[in-house]
Amino acid sequence: MSSLTPAFQAELAKPALILFGALEILLPGPTPVRLLDGAGVATFGGRTFTGRDDTFGVLGGVSDFSDGVDDQAPSLTLTLLPPSNAAMAALAAPTAQGSPVALWVGAMDAVTGQVIADPDLVFVGETDVPTQKVSDGQRELELTVISFFDRFLETDEGERLNTGFHQTIWPGEKGLEFISFVRDQPIWGADAPKAVLVGTGASQTPTGVPGIVL
Repeated sequence: MSSLTPAFQAELAKPALILFGALEILLPGPTPVRLLDGAGVATFGGRTFTGRDDTFGVLGGVSDFSDGVDDQAPSLTLTLLPPSNAAMAALAAPTAQGSPVALWVGAMDAVTGQVIADPDLVFVGETDVPTQKVSDGQRELELTVISFFDRFLETDEGERLNTGFHQTIWPGEKGLEFISFVRDQPIWGADAPKAVLVGTGASQTPTGVPGIVL
């Protein structure tokens, strides 16, 4: 079943049509970045997109993207042309990493210039890695955008079964503070060890010091 509205599908069937791409980046701060992939203005869903943002410049291009396979999530690369060093710095700032991004493809009526309801939301994700390029007086920022599905592929590397790590997640929770030895070693943030040494006494640790044994 198509996600396109009947009006949009009818517009796509015409021999001549005006397609556009609309990009939204919700950077930290009150003003979102909303750009078209060309000159003009488009308004839909309570949002207004322009070909040039007074602060952040224009959209230079959007890479191809497709559904991910196996352990890969969809991603794309945006090319932005900021007009100033301040704009470049704001787009590439560490605080801007993880900013929500949305990309639509829509169509306009060639006579009225109105947007055909409703543009298709083709990608939702968040900003990841910025790459700054400056040459011949032109600033260019390549911004990698990853899908929110990338969160499902995060590993547990760096997690530890000890009170220090435990309290980074639950501050003040001291359930592991007085555990001196774990008899049945669980797999925790790493591959399972090939061999485990345990004490012979039910209430003795490997060092022979009495303690709580799990």
